[in-house]
Amino acid sequence: MRRYGPAVLLLLTGAAILRVALFTELYLRYVQAGLRPYLVGSGFLLVLLGVAAAAVGRREREPHGEHDGHHGPRIAWLLALPALALLLFPPPALGSYSAAREAEQRAAQGIGSFPALPAGDPQALTLAEFSSRAVYDSGRSLTGRTVRLTGFVTRDDDGTWYVTRLLVSCCAADATTSKVEIREADAPPADAWVTVTGIWHPKGRLGTDGAWPPVLDAASVRRVAQPANPYERR
Repeated sequence: MRRYGPAVLLLLTGAAILRVALFTELYLRYVQAGLRPYLVGSGFLLVLLGVAAAAVGRREREPHGEHDGHHGPRIAWLLALPALALLLFPPPALGSYSAAREAEQRAAQGIGSFPALPAGDPQALTLAEFSSRAVYDSGRSLTGRTVRLTGFVTRDDDGTWYVTRLLVSCCAADATTSKVEIREADAPPADAWVTVTGIWHPKGRLGTDGAWPPVLDAASVRRVAQPANPYERR
């Protein structure tokens, strides 16, 4: 059976990729939507390579009663366990632990005016857009507007809590954190997904660390399901 080890690894890995990228939307936990065709192509290629490796292994013949030394030790089969785990138990999206470890990094943008928000409240904004307007907008376009933000809950040791979202350019490996401090409402459990409706609470001087993270005075907090794509795009 050891001759089929590489084939099994290729088949399991290819099947795992196809499962998350072709038959579900789990791939959005790890990469941007535009990379889906490449994942699907990679999955099919790995499956084809696995089939080819199995066909080659079937044609090989070992001497009776001994091995020819070209096959690895039995412990090499342990390499199949990560591929099997990926197939059966895809890892979850990044959450509060990753956000807590991420340094507060913000885009290097100067203070300036932003376009006016569309008419009508509440206005649904991404956390990145809300944060940019709160920290850098000299026109104070958020003043008096009711906004709606969606993200997962993170907390500080002092009880301060935030609606948080991870921003990615390509995949989960380059994720950075965007968060908004929530006041006037009790904190749901960490990692719970919520939609918060409220009004911007100005603080600090524009463009300085004193304005970060921005603050929202909450009028309502509603628990929601994690979206299919848990990340915002930078």
